This record gives sequence, structure tokens and C-alpha cells, in this order.
Amino acid sequence: MSDLTLILQAVGRGEGRSLDELLPLVYEELRRLAAARMAQESAGHTLQPTALVHEAWMRLVNDGDRTWKNRAYFFGAAAEAMRRILIESARRKSRLKHGGGQERLNIADMELADTTPDEKVLLINDALEQLEAEHPERARVVVLKYFGGLTNKEVAEMLAISERTVDRHWVCAKEWLFRKVRTQV
Repeated sequence: MSDLTLILQAVGRGEGRSLDELLPLVYEELRRLAAARMAQESAGHTLQPTALVHEAWMRLVNDGDRTWKNRAYFFGAAAEAMRRILIESARRKSRLKHGGGQERLNIADMELADTTPDEKVLLINDALEQLEAEHPERARVVVLKYFGGLTNKEVAEMLAISERTVDRHWVCAKEWLFRKVRTQV
């Protein structure tokens, strides 16, 4: 077993200094994942990768459920935390934009290219929530790969399915999400 897995198991058992030992082992990879996600956000985004990592870390350690079996489970939980933070940020910005006497637009008249990056995040999240209701395993694959940056092998291990199944779910989910998002704009 790797050092990371042993420390994750110690965290799950609630051993004292295990969280202090965990952060240095995972920080750089969390930072890399956050930077990759933030590179896809708007240029003027107020949330920086470091802040995203710190906020995700606080949610992970304060959430109460610290039973991460291995690296893949931990980074899957981190991916979900980052996803939720980005969605909350986009919703906050969207609420600010929709007040103050602004004129309402019919979203059916909008082109996806005309939407802001925050609006795109919300559209994708809405579609992902619909996918989760219809095909929960496919939605989980999307979260782990897109938000978590996990490989097919890591996703397969975490979900206890084959890599081929992960690949099929990924292809089907991307196509399904694309169709849903296109019909929303």
C-alpha cells in the first residue's frame, strides 16, 4: 500500500495528526487539478486555483465523511467539492447579473457562444443533474474525469467497473450532455 493510502486510512480512523500528514502529500496534485479547471473558466474569474484548493480542502476535512479508501476516492471527493464550489460561484454571479432593472432574455434565443463562462457552467451543471437522475453512473464518470482529472483506470477502480465501461459511459455522457446543453440555449 502506498503512503497516501495508509494516511487516508488513518484519517478515516480519526487518528490525530493524519490530516496534517495528508495535506503535503496531496496539495500539489489538488493545485494542478484546480489550475486545469480554472483554465477553462472566464479570464476575469475572481476565484484563483489556490483559493479553490483551500476551499475544497476545508470542505473535505470539515464534511465529516473522511472514509476515502484510496487515492482515487480522495480525488473523486475533491473533484466533487471543486465542482460544487464552481457551481456556487457561478450561481452567485448569475444572481447578481439578473437584478437591478436588467431586461430578461429568453434563453431559447441565445447562442451558446453568446453565453458567459459562468452561464455555461450553470447550463452544464443543470444538464449534469438531469444526467445523474437518468444515468447516475455516467454522471459519476463525468464528475470524476472532468472535475477530478482522474484517468479511466482510476475511475474504473473507484467505481468497480471495467475501463472499457468507463470509456463507453464517458462517450455516451459527453454526447448526452452536448445535446441537453444545446437544447437549453
